[in-house]
Amino acid sequence: MILDRLPEDNTGRLHPGITRDEAFALVEKYNKEPFHIQHAETVEAVMRYFATKLGYSDEADFWGLVGLLHDLDFEQFPDEHCIKVREIFDAEGINPQIKRAVVSHAYGFSQNDVKPEHQMEKVLYAVDELTGLIGAAILMRPSRSTLDLTVESLKKKYKDKKFAAGCSREVIRKGAEDLGWELDYLMEETIRAMQDMERGESSRIMEK
Repeated sequence: MILDRLPEDNTGRLHPGITRDEAFALVEKYNKEPFHIQHAETVEAVMRYFATKLGYSDEADFWGLVGLLHDLDFEQFPDEHCIKVREIFDAEGINPQIKRAVVSHAYGFSQNDVKPEHQMEKVLYAVDELTGLIGAAILMRPSRSTLDLTVESLKKKYKDKKFAAGCSREVIRKGAEDLGWELDYLMEETIRAMQDMERGESSRIMEK
């Protein structure tokens, strides 16, 4: 089944058709592991960052919800990842454009036929594995924080194939290549996105 194609450019037509609260409720419905929920929120924040960075600020909600929902089926249906989610989205009445974008991030790794084409889909493909690598890297740091993480430090972990072996270096490399970016740039901007997220969380804690 070929899903509807997303517009190639920033047309302003990418509207979520679902609220953030509704999307998060779905995440909690299909995911119980705190790690998976945290990963969903991390990728959401990174996607919103890149939407603004790349001139799609009017579509940031769409980009964010795609990030939030991208692994919706992974915890319960790991062998049908990005396959089962189609049924879930159809049953929930989720925007077909969100479905297409979510399914595209597993291109080449599951039984799907959706290649990342829109810049948003290419960003999702690139940052999904990279956020996992960054998350693993900061757990090894005394600060356990992104705020003092550098590209140089991250690249050392990237080159160590035994470190966080489940994070595909090939996908990260190919993701940067498909976007026309240097790997260092992808890493630097993704770290910045996660730093922004961490600063935002710290601010909310201080306000309480």
